[in-house]
Amino acid sequence: MSHSAPLPASASASSSSLPSPAAVADRLRASGCVFAEDEARLLLSAARTPGELAAMVDRRAAGLPLEHVLGWAEFCGLRIAVDPGVFVPRRRTEFLVRQAVSQAVSRSGPARRVAPDRPLTVVDLCCGSGAVGAALATALGRDGMPVDLHAADVDPAAVRCARRNVAAVGGRVYRGDLYGPLPAVLRGRVGVLLANAPYVPTGEIGLLPAEARVHEPRVALDGGADGLEVQRRVIAGAPAWLAPGGSLLVETSGRQAPLTAEAVARAGLVPRVAASGEWDATVVVGTRPASRG
Repeated sequence: MSHSAPLPASASASSSSLPSPAAVADRLRASGCVFAEDEARLLLSAARTPGELAAMVDRRAAGLPLEHVLGWAEFCGLRIAVDPGVFVPRRRTEFLVRQAVSQAVSRSGPARRVAPDRPLTVVDLCCGSGAVGAALATALGRDGMPVDLHAADVDPAAVRCARRNVAAVGGRVYRGDLYGPLPAVLRGRVGVLLANAPYVPTGEIGLLPAEARVHEPRVALDGGADGLEVQRRVIAGAPAWLAPGGSLLVETSGRQAPLTAEAVARAGLVPRVAASGEWDATVVVGTRPASRG
């Protein structure tokens, strides 16, 4: 983003009034913000004093993601806490949650095989802020389906943030690499396994918007040479953790989906690819057969 003039002195010096939405939007627009008016409204609603607003606008104009400035992101109708340096949940990932809800409540999904008094076990790997697991637990809870939510991430900043979001729905968060930190008792019991693992090829990281490249952790973006290195590890480990009839759901790109589905099949899971033009999103679902025989 380009540098721009500060807010008018009257806006930042006054202790009794905030600048107009138009003045804030002008500053943001000059800095390169495409949705300046919407962002201005959000910043004005969050700021408690003119000085706080000026500092927030300065951070946003300097290129910090809006969600890091606000301290939260809207995701599936929830306000998810997002700390600086933590991966910001994308709107397209709401499609992953929707697919998981459908999988959980469908006749062929794992939820129908869970005793009524036993919650559905959900695991959210590479959880980042915990948005995906928290959103799924909330959605299923509205349908009267109790959830036992577990989430994990290798990044300590993400784990600290996720604990705030996941605790709100009664879940637990562990720090470590993929399945490593999960309680062994979950093996063979997971009904829904979610993974928004990094899938950007290493060579394409430099093509990402500066907000992601500069302000989000590389470990949450870099999927290795072809973008699928972490996905393959998630998929290879999934059968040992899934319950009979349980499903793994992995967000990927349309270009990568055939290779992701191929890896799912090699792991002994039944693959299905779901795509949405509206959400610009692709999810590969892998279901463990209900019976090994």
